[in-house]
Amino acid sequence: MKIQEVERWGTFEIVMTGPSTGNPFQEVALSAVFEYHNDRIEVDGFYDGAGVYRIRFMPDREGAWRFITKSVTPELDDMVGSFVCTPPSPGNHGPVRVKDGYLFAYEDGTPYLPFGTTCYHWTHKGDRAHEQLTLEELDKSPFNKVRMCLLPTKDMRPDQVVYEGTCPEDVDLTRFNTDFFAHVEQCLSDLMKLGIEADLILFHPYDKQGGWGFNGLTREQDLFYLRYIIARFSAFRNVWWSLSNEYDFNTMKTVEDWDRLLQFVQRKDAYQHLSSIHNGTKMYEHTSEFDATKSWLTHQSIQHWDAEATTALRAAARKPVVIDEISYEGNVAKRWGNITGLELMDRYWTGLTRGGFIAHGECFVNKPTGAWISGGGRLYGESPERIRFLRKLMEEGPADWMAAREEGSYALLYLGKYRYSSYKLPMSADRQYQIELIDIWNMSVYSLDGTYAGQSDVTLPAEPYTALRVVAV
Repeated sequence: MKIQEVERWGTFEIVMTGPSTGNPFQEVALSAVFEYHNDRIEVDGFYDGAGVYRIRFMPDREGAWRFITKSVTPELDDMVGSFVCTPPSPGNHGPVRVKDGYLFAYEDGTPYLPFGTTCYHWTHKGDRAHEQLTLEELDKSPFNKVRMCLLPTKDMRPDQVVYEGTCPEDVDLTRFNTDFFAHVEQCLSDLMKLGIEADLILFHPYDKQGGWGFNGLTREQDLFYLRYIIARFSAFRNVWWSLSNEYDFNTMKTVEDWDRLLQFVQRKDAYQHLSSIHNGTKMYEHTSEFDATKSWLTHQSIQHWDAEATTALRAAARKPVVIDEISYEGNVAKRWGNITGLELMDRYWTGLTRGGFIAHGECFVNKPTGAWISGGGRLYGESPERIRFLRKLMEEGPADWMAAREEGSYALLYLGKYRYSSYKLPMSADRQYQIELIDIWNMSVYSLDGTYAGQSDVTLPAEPYTALRVVAV
């Protein structure tokens, strides 16, 4: 019999038949040990309903792998097998990792710049045509990461949720809805085909008393939920873990509770996917960032209205800064959701030129497909086109643009809302530079004549929202 082949960073799956009586979600434990030469990696399996059990594994090295299953249930125990891991297919660069402290790269070394968007409940509508519309819009967009929730909010009544049951009155916290998970897995695969990372928000604070009750799960229920999610989703290479959105708005959990849950995710995830937790804030008044120096966070997922905070956030912890919520382009009656596309682009350029990453969000009311941040559909704002322009400029530059500026070979300088008629270059005095003037809104790049020595003044047109791209000759 031919040995099964799976590409590097693909998903190998063991399918087994076992008990279906009682509650297998709680009563049957299953795992497998995968071996590559002398290395051993153990992952949990999961019950998928109708007597079917699955174990998923993402191999990270090419060659022959062996496995053996482990369970106290005899029919699931001591199954032995093997497979061959082949080279990755085109476009498969592996999971995203932190690189050099402040940056990201795929596991094969290919640079990754997160240009993300927020689309909280695009998988909860029960409308595959709407999801296809969202995917088509993402495919046309500059976005390569999507923040998305697994749990519904208090007032939502989707056709399916993570647990069995259709409403708060009959939800069964001891049994998972396998159809819901299969649907999410299809959506994760759809995003993977588009080269988009799925930043999965595991908890959120928008389900207070009178809703589903997911805000106040016990510690054991939290771990039961997380264990199942990690077993099902961690073998997808495009998954990130965001433990909670606006964690500090959930008054039923303490920072110590979040620490324990983050550490649990870190222990159970054999692949060590990127892991974060997102802070809340009273917009334009205060923030309450989680302590990013803790080892169970790989990067900083921040809510903050001021992109200039990137500088202080980078200084506070040697980890990438991703301001996942910096206010949304839109017209809702909330300060967090009614800035203009120009204001959003000003914040993008401010954050990126300080060494951080900014995420997009769009929240227009009375549009045919609704607010993008809530459920996807169509993008109506003016910023996505300008974000594509910025992403192209960033990808044309050095992977570590901040180090290049320190070294004196390259700089992307954003001049903001100010109307400079001249600007003194903050570059090495003993080098010559070519300079391009960038209009961030009209998306034009104009080369200035000649070359410039390091500290010389550059004559400018006194227009706001411009940037300079400076390259050593």
